[in-house]
Amino acid sequence: MAYDPARGRLWQICRSCSRWSLVPIESRWEALEELEQLVTDRGRLLSSTDNVALLRAGPLEIVRVGQAELVEEAWWRYGRELRARRERYRKLSTAGTVGAAAAIAGSWATGGISFLAAWLIWDNAPGVVTGGARWLRFGNMAWRGEGHCRRCGRAIRSFPYRERRGLIISAGEEAPRVVLSCSRCTGSSDETGLQLRGQEANRTLRRVLAYHHFAGASERRVKGAARLIEVTGGPQALPGRILGERRTLGAVGNLGRVALEIAVHEERERRLLTMRVAELEAHWRREEELAEIMDGALTPVPLVDSLRRRIAGTR
Repeated sequence: MAYDPARGRLWQICRSCSRWSLVPIESRWEALEELEQLVTDRGRLLSSTDNVALLRAGPLEIVRVGQAELVEEAWWRYGRELRARRERYRKLSTAGTVGAAAAIAGSWATGGISFLAAWLIWDNAPGVVTGGARWLRFGNMAWRGEGHCRRCGRAIRSFPYRERRGLIISAGEEAPRVVLSCSRCTGSSDETGLQLRGQEANRTLRRVLAYHHFAGASERRVKGAARLIEVTGGPQALPGRILGERRTLGAVGNLGRVALEIAVHEERERRLLTMRVAELEAHWRREEELAEIMDGALTPVPLVDSLRRRIAGTR
């Protein structure tokens, strides 16, 4: 939905083609009031410009013309990606199970498979399919480059995903710092391994967390992670609260890792939403020109003014 409380406009936006359809003025009265109340009570501001705000309230995405008095929460949108990832993982797992059943049935009919072999295929097929899909997307290495251990000087040129639980993370001033462990050095000295900073650290941590959460997260866990982010003071404050000076990824905990993935994607999410809301504003300007003509030509001016004052609270 899109609406303008000041001018009394209301549009329905098609999710498939993004077409805006102006709702007839006689059908706007209650809907506009309900939308404004919904945005005030439950709205989360994802991104905004000087003229348009993109919000989410429950299952609805709402475009509100005019400034919304809410704090931007671009990070909240990423929780939907984790839930969608979980659904894709289920489909892959189901495909593996169906394929295994078909292979077993065909081999059993011809007598070319034993019970043990059938059980092994049935038990491992879903994991083979999902594991293959994860490998195709991410490969084997979370990081490749040139660096040296700060303690022993050993060359470090890659970091495999299989060692991700030992990845050392610490809170930085702007973004978490990442330390790639050295196989030669032992102990937890601050001077071991290769330290990554800035965008390189952020990119590596995002890849590791996305790989780790390839199966996505449940609705309950995403909501728990969102509450954790809110309680700790937002995505920028979260790493400092859950990581401290130095902590391995394996020691963070399941909920903390989900919250950390949402938090480290904040910058990217904010950039994507800024692009989207700019596109929405351009679309709104075109639709507003048409709506002004339609409302002015088809509706008596006093009725338009009455609707505008009612929604704006200046009756």
